[in-house]
Amino acid sequence: MTATPNPEIQTLLPVLEGQRRHVLGILDGLGPDALRQPVLPSGWNCLGLVQHLALDVERFWFRAVVRGEKDVITSLSDDGDAWQVDAEVPAAEVLEQYRAQTGLADTIIRATPLDAPLAWWPHHLFGEPHLHTHRDVLLHVITETACHAGHLDTARELLDGRQWMVLT
Repeated sequence: MTATPNPEIQTLLPVLEGQRRHVLGILDGLGPDALRQPVLPSGWNCLGLVQHLALDVERFWFRAVVRGEKDVITSLSDDGDAWQVDAEVPAAEVLEQYRAQTGLADTIIRATPLDAPLAWWPHHLFGEPHLHTHRDVLLHVITETACHAGHLDTARELLDGRQWMVLT
């Protein structure tokens, strides 16, 4: 017997998936050099933002915080700055890593009740918890991904003038 999918997850997951498509879609057609080119004074680039989304958002929030995967928690201090992509790492590898982490996150999202308490909390980063359930994390990740998709919109327009959605 198959469990009935949670209707709230059936509503929220497509919203997150739409933001993820936006992240990858706005970068479609940019070459490796453009993906690494900083366009804002802070110095971040599109590829670094995608790696941040893969490691610091999808992997961190779902695999470490929601699920409590010990290997992920242990590796957090070894990762360095996810915003910095080593020059020898191919752009395609970073984009694939993002796709892989979103797939792993989706499995956790579908398998975990939304009101489940978090398996682990990074007190060393955030102090006392401000998120308490899987639902809180899912909503946080939707918001953070949408925010970063907007950052990528700005970067893309500055790089080559392309816009994701133009309403006239």
